[in-house]
Amino acid sequence: MVNCDSGNLTMLTDFYDIAMANGYLKNGIGDKTAVFDVIFRQIPDHGGFAIFAGLAQLIERLSMLRFSPEDISYLRGKQMFSEDFLAYLEHFRFSCDIWSVEEGTPIFPNEPVIVVKGPLMQAAWLETLILNTINYQSLIATKANRIVRAAQGRRVIEYGARQAHGSDAAVFGARAAYIGGCSHTSCALADCKEGVPAEGFMAHSWVQVFDSEYEAFRKYAETYPDRCILLVDTYNVLKSGVPNAIRVFDEVVVPAGFRPLAIRIDSGDIGYLSKRARKMLDEAGYADVQIIASNSLDEYIIRDLMLQGAQVDAFTVGENLITSKSSPVFGAAYILAAVENDGVLVPKIKTSESIEKVATPHFKKLYRLVSNETEMCVADLVSLYEEEIQVDKGITIFDPNATWKKKYLTDVTARSLLVPIFEKGKLVYTSPSLEEIRNYCRNEVEHLWDEVKRFEFPHRYYVDLSYGLWDIRNMLLADSGINL
Repeated sequence: MVNCDSGNLTMLTDFYDIAMANGYLKNGIGDKTAVFDVIFRQIPDHGGFAIFAGLAQLIERLSMLRFSPEDISYLRGKQMFSEDFLAYLEHFRFSCDIWSVEEGTPIFPNEPVIVVKGPLMQAAWLETLILNTINYQSLIATKANRIVRAAQGRRVIEYGARQAHGSDAAVFGARAAYIGGCSHTSCALADCKEGVPAEGFMAHSWVQVFDSEYEAFRKYAETYPDRCILLVDTYNVLKSGVPNAIRVFDEVVVPAGFRPLAIRIDSGDIGYLSKRARKMLDEAGYADVQIIASNSLDEYIIRDLMLQGAQVDAFTVGENLITSKSSPVFGAAYILAAVENDGVLVPKIKTSESIEKVATPHFKKLYRLVSNETEMCVADLVSLYEEEIQVDKGITIFDPNATWKKKYLTDVTARSLLVPIFEKGKLVYTSPSLEEIRNYCRNEVEHLWDEVKRFEFPHRYYVDLSYGLWDIRNMLLADSGINL
């Protein structure tokens, strides 16, 4: 076994991409310009939209692309790659152009969210690295946004590090959840490395260590009088937990000159217990003390608790968020869209018996059409890169899979969503701060109609093709013998 360089992720690729790169060089086409699109086909949890995330980490990884001596040694040991290929990798210089939608952007199926253009050998190699980076964070940002919307303004704290699929998932999952709208994470490393604010409360083990629940609460309050949050369900929420908490608030926190912050309920009927606990706290003079709920929550349980009038001020959500347990795969794909031939980009199409898997060919742009009157998003439009989309005098859009469905739009703005990230391998984009990304995401989601944000049977947000792009797609399908 060769110790590959762990300082970068250039070798985070599927082995077939290495084999194809060697083959491209051997056949004299490695330097041909190719265009690849990143698309996804299905929204997690059958939702109305997804949230794009992971771009900052992708930029970091692409900026470090290089092949170390250890990498070259590993590949030479496979005894299937030419020395010319290994020499190419040894002197490798990243030179692709990359465009991407910005982090926090609501995205929809079958539209290009990342476009890669560059030498075929390089562009093809990036498939796994790109998908591995954006698939997970987009999945978790999408799930977090659903949960946050279910909470109707109450805080949601990501609490899943212990159930995350590895340390990277704990850190980057917390980051994605923050983009999606969570207020904090339980993961200290996510705070340290990514700036996601961390927050934590006592565990049941703290209460169990002491001889009594009252003593456990008292010692905690004496340690943290200004940040007193007590876990009240270790034994019995209403008979001992809340009464002991109130006693400690009276005897320790208030005399020290502070107000207690909250109690947390981690088991039982959260709706019933929160209502009873709220009444007890109010009657004791602690109407300002919040109630935090946890215990295997998700967007549907939180929504039901809200409908039932639960007296909960914040929710902590663990495994159902950090793993997106109900819909654990984002499924973005890396699709070849065009290849250079005699200096001209020639569109390429992947066909399928399934209409949803028929790719859209060629080098493209992506626009979001926004109503000037309501400032709400109307539809997305995918066009040829060189097309100029004119909306000043109105524009007709149509469903590419049901062309009789047309809509004439007036008084709209066409906003380009794909921004340059790398030009000839040089980084030309400055990543916003995490707080800016989170605020941008919230603002963008607010400009989606409520019908698109439904959990069940959301309104389909249309991603349409320009007439020029649709003609090329149809022509290629006809040439392939498929009629849609």
